[in-house]
Amino acid sequence: MLLENDSASFFQTPEALSFFITAGYETFAFAIEYDKKITAFVSGIVQKENGIKSSFTRRAIIFGGPVFSKEVEEVHVTELFKTVVKHLKHKVIYIETRNLNDYNQYKNALNTVGFEYHPHLNFHVSCDTEEKVKQRISSSKLRQVKKSLKEGAVVREAKHQSEIEAYYAILSDLYKTKVKTPLPKLYFFITLWSQRVAKFLLVFYKDEVVGGIVFPIFRDKAIYEWYVCGKDKAYKNIYPSILATWSAMLYACKNNIKRFDFMGAGKPEEDYGVREFKSKFGGDLVEYGRFIYVANPLLYSLGKRAVKILKNS
Repeated sequence: MLLENDSASFFQTPEALSFFITAGYETFAFAIEYDKKITAFVSGIVQKENGIKSSFTRRAIIFGGPVFSKEVEEVHVTELFKTVVKHLKHKVIYIETRNLNDYNQYKNALNTVGFEYHPHLNFHVSCDTEEKVKQRISSSKLRQVKKSLKEGAVVREAKHQSEIEAYYAILSDLYKTKVKTPLPKLYFFITLWSQRVAKFLLVFYKDEVVGGIVFPIFRDKAIYEWYVCGKDKAYKNIYPSILATWSAMLYACKNNIKRFDFMGAGKPEEDYGVREFKSKFGGDLVEYGRFIYVANPLLYSLGKRAVKILKNS
């Protein structure tokens, strides 16, 4: 089965594609069949902002990257991505694969189709046992986890929609004030939770939601930190973002899931405060990058400048 291969992730599963459709996204999926077997597969979504901005923000995102079987040949890779370009180049400004696995051996094949490689970092945390995870995490982060629990913070899965709404309010504030990139609407998160596509581990303090983490799971292979947030300075000795991240790693250990995937740590050449935060959890720094095909160079350039201005404002 194709999803048994090393390059597979949650984001190429039928469940992920079904979720995106339900959440209102335009989706796509393409495959190459050779000798009655699928050797190469790719799926993703078309994203755009609302209103007049939609014309300047249309992009095709391939979360996780493509999936290749052991029998895949270079010609299969090039034909797959030629098909992707043919069907999407008039719909979007650019196409981007956000790789969660190593595609180094396919760089040349993708480059011949027009996909340029851009370095991008990530952290993978091995979740073999709780004791080993504790040994690898920084002493300061472990102290903050212990302080949070001692002060009365509690972590549990979300039980009610109102808790998802409280979590989203914290996340939305984080994106408006610090992250400054688009965030899906509340409906996206309610659908994630109601369809059980992802786990919501929430941090409570004095019966108030003060943070949490959203992570989909891919079999026993990995869990993915899709969104995390917390009111980290609201209460003394309560560190909800750290406690939520730790709790997700603990969940992986207890459920025999091999890896915690941070889903990105920025570009190597740029200072990125979140990378410093993620580096303290004992993970391995990996550089699997992204492949980008620019369909409209002018709008792509304008969009990059707009994002830079927004983040610096």
